Order: sequence, then structure tokens, then C-alpha cells
Amino acid sequence: MTFEPPGDGALDYFPCRYGASRLVFRGPRRDLSLPYVSVLGGTETYGRYIADPYPTLVEVGQGLSLVNLGLQNAGLDAYLKDPDILAVASAARVAVVQVMGAQNLSNRFYAVHPRRNDRFLHPTPLLQRMFETIDFTEFHFTRHMLGALQAASVDRFEVVAEELRSAWVLRMRALLARLRCPVLLVWMGSAPPPEPERRARLSSEPLLVDAEMLAAVRGGAEGYLEFVASADARQAGTEGMVLGAMERPAAELMHGPAVHRELAAVLGPMIRTMVARG
Repeated sequence: MTFEPPGDGALDYFPCRYGASRLVFRGPRRDLSLPYVSVLGGTETYGRYIADPYPTLVEVGQGLSLVNLGLQNAGLDAYLKDPDILAVASAARVAVVQVMGAQNLSNRFYAVHPRRNDRFLHPTPLLQRMFETIDFTEFHFTRHMLGALQAASVDRFEVVAEELRSAWVLRMRALLARLRCPVLLVWMGSAPPPEPERRARLSSEPLLVDAEMLAAVRGGAEGYLEFVASADARQAGTEGMVLGAMERPAAELMHGPAVHRELAAVLGPMIRTMVARG
């Protein structure tokens, strides 16, 4: 894989790898021979457009070494299928796991790319029979595909959504079980986890994850943080982000620097306490 240098005003994410993994993370690369805290998660953890995402802020504020294992648009499959990264995460004093959405998982209805889990690969025959009028060759990303399924039939889409919820619970339990160190599970959202709904909403993040699903997996973690950003932090939006004009629409869907600062202020002391407990 080759990396293009950032353009004028763009962030340099110092892309790096660990072990024999083909996954690319945000650097600079950390020295794994020294004690560290690992952080797994999606785009927010990676810190796209953010000069100092919450793992960096916690590292500076607490004087700890944090290995940022966040992946853009990550799903649980990317971690579960990579033994090298699981080994890195497990060797930490504490592993922080951001709650990720349920859409980027291979399941009975469709397959996703093994590393870039937001990439839709193909439907299974079961899904093709359920949605015979859908041309699946039009889709490259899971969210786009799910939106089209819901638009075609709300009732049939709910069958797919329930499959994703079940797959998420099973794989989150598997991930927590394979992390051989204390785990801190983190909900990062603009609202608390929703209660289960009869009709799935594709506008709330993390996608398709509700309070009942979290209750089913929380027992596998030593700690849990339910972080909801303040109204002021949410309203700050993209203020402080490093991005070009063409990137603004995507950035507006993400948490901005103010939210990262609020999260780091709460998360840092919790990590410090867990590290001290050993």
C-alpha cells in the first residue's frame, strides 16, 4: 500500500502498522516494549480531521502511553480477524473499546470487506430472495445498501436489522473475551443508548445499537462509560477541525474537537484508576 502525502493544510496522520497486521492505524507508531493503554474504535477514535483526538488528549493529560488502534469506519470483524492486533490490544495495561455500529459486520445476509468493514462485498442468496427487485451491484458501502433496503420494504428490512443486532452482540462478546486485559467499554454519542425500537433508525450513531444490546455485553468489561456530549460541544460542530471545503459535508456528521475534549476529561481519570488497580 502506498500513502499520498497530505496536501496544504491537511493533517498528517503518520500512518503505521503493528506486527504483521495489514491494518493501518494513526501514528506516530508507539513503542510496544513500554507499558501502554490500547484504544480500539471507529472514526472517532482514529480522529479523522481532528488534530488531537481523545486518545491523544488522554495521553497528554494523564501521562500515559496510548496506542491508537482506531480504524476509520471500523466494524468488529476487522479486529476479530486480526490476531496480531488482538495481541497488541491484549498486552495493554487497559484496553478501551469504543462502541461501534452493527452495520459493518458480515452476516447471514451480506458480506463485508475483512479489513475495511464499511465496504459491502456481496449479498447472500437469502438476501437476494428477500429483495428480488434490488440491484446489489449498485452498492459499495453498507450504509447506502441498508438505506435502500429500508426504503424498499420497512418490514423486510427489520429482519436484516435484527440479524445485525444479534451478530453484534455475539461478536462484541467474542471481542471482549479475547482481550486478555481489563477493558473499559465507552459509549460516545450525542444521546444515551436508545431503548429497543420496532423500526430501526439509520440516522443515530452507533448504528443499530441499543441499550438492550449494551446490557447484554457489559458484563464482559471491567468498566463502562456512557458519554453524551454537552449541547455546547455539539453546537461547536466542525470548529477546530482540519479539513478542506470538499470534506466539510462528511466532517459535519462527526464529533468535533470540543466533544473530544469533553470525552477526554471524563475518560482520562477512569483509565488512570483502572491502570492503578492493575
